[in-house]
Parts: sequence; structure tokens; C-alpha cells
Amino acid sequence: MNILGIESSCDETAAAVYTPDGLQSNIIASQAIHEQYGGVVPELASRAHHKTIWHTVQQALNEGSITLSDIDAVAVTQGPGLMGSLLVGICFAKGLCLSRNIPLVGVNHMDAHIYANFIDDQPEYPLVSLTVSGGHTQLVHVTAPFEHELLGQTRDDAAGEAFDKIGKILGLPYPAGPVIDERSEHGDPSFHDFPQAMLDNDFEFSFSGLKTSVKYFLEDQDNREEFLKNHLDDICASVSHAITEVLVKKLRNAIEHTGVKTVALAGGVSANSMLRRKAEKLAENTGCNLHIPKLAYCTDNAAMIAITGSMMTQQKLYADMDMKPFANLKALERMNVQR
Repeated sequence: MNILGIESSCDETAAAVYTPDGLQSNIIASQAIHEQYGGVVPELASRAHHKTIWHTVQQALNEGSITLSDIDAVAVTQGPGLMGSLLVGICFAKGLCLSRNIPLVGVNHMDAHIYANFIDDQPEYPLVSLTVSGGHTQLVHVTAPFEHELLGQTRDDAAGEAFDKIGKILGLPYPAGPVIDERSEHGDPSFHDFPQAMLDNDFEFSFSGLKTSVKYFLEDQDNREEFLKNHLDDICASVSHAITEVLVKKLRNAIEHTGVKTVALAGGVSANSMLRRKAEKLAENTGCNLHIPKLAYCTDNAAMIAITGSMMTQQKLYADMDMKPFANLKALERMNVQR
């Protein structure tokens, strides 16, 4: 089936076309307006989606050399995400489906991050996915398509959220994750030993204490501005080390617990270069096959929605036109699904 994927869960308006021949297009319209506020403003995000969604879909169709009449189903993010943003995408998708009399597929955003690994590759089941983004950090045991077991997740801040909040403390622009990653390449990870929380728990995460530790560490310096000027790269490297060490240690626990030979990274933080290197080393040491999406498929995008929608249509996991957005849709949960 030819699938149109639509993603609007946060501040990226995205559309993609996936056909039996693979991914044909993947268009992302970013919202720069949030940078001045140091974070996403929900009302502004939904307004921006409303302004750009039709143009974004048209661009995806044009780049994919396909017309709307060729689309067999529309897959759209149902949650989790910002309610207003989700509403724009879902209402638009419903309108397309009603006008063309084609099926609607509601996609769990976190499922889609996992299945982004299948856009260019075919990971073997069973596998363990470490899914790390701005809103979620979780370990998932995947035994077959949409057969999941949640092993553990963060109890407070997600890894990406920790990067952004710490970046704000350091005076870095939003989003801070990519900036910290780049500066870490020039710093010393052993500069300061920031805490690695909950190592006594096999699969649960906690990152809220890390940002507090960074805050107090900077307050202890006699001249904060001069200290940051001289050691910003080192602090970024030390923060990255603390976060990625926890992620990789928990991933090792999951590998040993499940006995899998396939491991996947997913979510925006899977673009982090330090995490990728450590995951590659872990896979080598454990004899696992490691799968990491291309950078374009790590952050929020519609390609992952389209391929997940394609996989759901194969199992006839369609939604009805009463489908509603769920801002707090739980990991691995699918609502309003009918076979």
C-alpha cells in the first residue's frame, strides 16, 4: 500500500510517503519561533502546524512523485505529544481519509521511533530497543511487530529533557542537546564526575538529579562566567558521559536479561555521537547486531510514522473516524484500533 505519514506531535510539521518500493519522501518543517522562549510553546506550535501542514503534505507528495489519488491509507501520530499539535495532524488526516474514502491509521509516536530502524534495514526479532528522546527514555523488548514488553523507563526527566535543561543552565541555545553533543567532542569527559542515578535498578532511569548537580557545581565556582568560558566543553563532555553511561549500562542489563542478539537505538538522543560510540562498543562486546537510524530518522519525522503505518496496515490495525488524540498516550499503547 502507498502510505502518507503525518507527524505533528510537537514542533515539527512533517509528511512522508512510503510505498512498496520503500521511502519516497520525508519532509520536515521546523518551527524556529520557539528558540526565543527556550522551549516549545504549545499554542504557537499548534498555530504553526495549521499554517504549514498542507504545504508540507504537498511537498512530500511532489518529492515522492505520487498524487493524493495514489495514496491507499493515511498514518498519523495519535500521541503522545502536545494536544493542540496532535489535533491539527489528526483532523487533517481524517479530512484526507474522508475525502478519498481511504483508511486511517493511528500511530503511537514511541512505536514509530522503534520502527524507524526498519526504514533502511531489517533488524531481526527479538530485539531490545533503547528509545531516548526529549520526552521519553525507555527500554523495550520487541519479540515481533507490535509485540512489546516495556522493561523500564524514566521516573522523572527523560535523557533529552535533561540535556536541554542542563543546556539552559549553561546558557546554551534551545534545543541544547545537539550543541552539548558538538562541544563534548572537544572536551574531557573525566573533567568532573557527575552522578549516575539508579544504577542499582536494572531498567529504570532518573535524570532530574543530574541537572541539580550541574547547577550546584557551577554555583560553587568563584567566577562562574570565567569558569564556563574556560571549561564549557569539558562540562558538556562530563554531562554527556554521565547520561550516556547510564543509558548503556541499562542497555547491557536488558541484553543480559532478555538474551537478545539484536539491539536498536531510537529517538532524538540516538543521534548523540557519544551514545552511538558506546553502543557500538557494547554491541561488539556482547556479540549483538546494532541498528541505529540515520540522523534524519532519529528526531521527530514522518518517515517513521509512514513505515509504522505501513506495518500496521499489513496487520489491518486501522483506526475509525472517531479516533482521538491522546497527549499522554502510554508507551506501546494503541487506542481506537479496529481490525
